[in-house]
Amino acid sequence: MLNELNFSITLLQSYLIGFLNMLAGGKAAMCVLLVCFALLVIVELFHPREKRPAKPLRQSYLANIELFVFNSVIMSLLSVPSLLALAERYGGNGLLNAISNPVWKALLSFLAIDLLLYCLHKASHRFDCLWMFHKVHHNDPCLNVSTAFRIHFLEIAIISLMKAMMIIVLGIDGALLLANEAVIVFFTMLHHANISFRGEQLLGRFIITPYLHRVHHSIRRNEHDCNYGAVLSIWDRLFGTLAALKPAAIGVSGSTEQDVLSLIKCGFSMKRKASGQIDGLDPANAKPVYFKTEKPGCHPSNKRWDWLEAK
Repeated sequence: MLNELNFSITLLQSYLIGFLNMLAGGKAAMCVLLVCFALLVIVELFHPREKRPAKPLRQSYLANIELFVFNSVIMSLLSVPSLLALAERYGGNGLLNAISNPVWKALLSFLAIDLLLYCLHKASHRFDCLWMFHKVHHNDPCLNVSTAFRIHFLEIAIISLMKAMMIIVLGIDGALLLANEAVIVFFTMLHHANISFRGEQLLGRFIITPYLHRVHHSIRRNEHDCNYGAVLSIWDRLFGTLAALKPAAIGVSGSTEQDVLSLIKCGFSMKRKASGQIDGLDPANAKPVYFKTEKPGCHPSNKRWDWLEAK
């Protein structure tokens, strides 16, 4: 009996030590990401890709930071501890544990999570029940580094649930989970930043860069249904969803007020709003034209023909 009690105490201590080590690693990663965020903000301020009016930009930053704080409070109680606990519990099991080389293990875990995020992102544009939450992220007319944190808390819950399944199936441990999350958060901040740099298009052959991700935030659906990658652009190339063009405009049609409560409420509306009158067409024609031009593969320049076909 005494031996069993000692074994239980030792096991509990090992779990606590492992959990504290993961928290320490998480704090270090958080500090690095905060520094990266601050640097990207500075670059945006002094060398923006596109100049934005000061007031809408301030509103964007404020709304995004408020939503980030709200999500952090909610999800810190649900998501992060749960994922870390799962990683600690199933890190010794799963498909990845058949691989002895730690480098290959780390690489495959990253590729698996990045592909998962690509598929979830694409599904969020394809299905209205997911788009209703995801459109909160697109509902920012001033794309900037803080837009990376404009995410509805229910979308975070869905992503966390899918990640939890991935952790169990693959057996991703806590250290790999934290490393992957840090890399993904950094690149998410980078490709939302309102910046440009030399070699950006060349780098876009491998990863999602700001010039690739801007079109993903286009107000036109036939433009924003592309470039779904979180880090790597190879998934978009592989599945034919890559597009390199300048977006018509940033945001969504019928955008809401730019405050945290309005953004949370926006996530519970399924309606995709049409834009009313389009390029001189009368209102009676605008709706079918909008319907047609919303569809992938259409040609917005042929609006009259698109209207007839939609009609």
